Amino acid sequence: MNPCNPKKILAILAHPHPGSFNHALATTVVNTLEGNGHSVIFHDLYAEGFDPVLPFPEISRDAVLAPDIAVHCAELAEAEGIVVIHPDWWGQPPAILKGWIDRVIRPGVAYRFLEGDSGEGVPVGLLRAKAALVLNTANTPPDREREVFGDPLENLWNTCIFSFCGVPVFHRRMFSVVVTSTEEQRREWLREAGETTARLFPGE
Repeated sequence: MNPCNPKKILAILAHPHPGSFNHALATTVVNTLEGNGHSVIFHDLYAEGFDPVLPFPEISRDAVLAPDIAVHCAELAEAEGIVVIHPDWWGQPPAILKGWIDRVIRPGVAYRFLEGDSGEGVPVGLLRAKAALVLNTANTPPDREREVFGDPLENLWNTCIFSFCGVPVFHRRMFSVVVTSTEEQRREWLREAGETTARLFPGE
């Protein structure tokens, strides 16, 4: 994990329960980033009522975007670091976050395709972010997640999204098993999340 020193960090949280451990992770991340002098743009997608449905007219690269989506796209394009926090639901992000991916990580903002690539879809990443951090929670033990399910979230975020969009440094941590975790274990996980955030996005 190579540290970088971005100034503007985009942090995205997707969990419906305000008292969740995901929210505690988000608070730790934001406090750590701000403590290191970074400017943090934070979105709690559920609290904000983000609309995850991608309408057909919005698919085109040249589409006229709704004002709120245009703001999200601008924030993503300008971010020098990205943090995403969400639970593992059926090996996927919650639907509201998948909709954010569909509507915001869009062509012309996060990536483009090489001209004359004969339809192979060779990407050119457009994101300015030097690093991305993904924090997940799960109720499946890590070994089972890898051996039985193939760790689909690692493939999604690392290979299919951030590498595709040109982000050179990626780190992901899955905290599990949450449902049986103790208060002491959760405090340790929050400490780890803060330390990981500080290493990846240190202050000046």
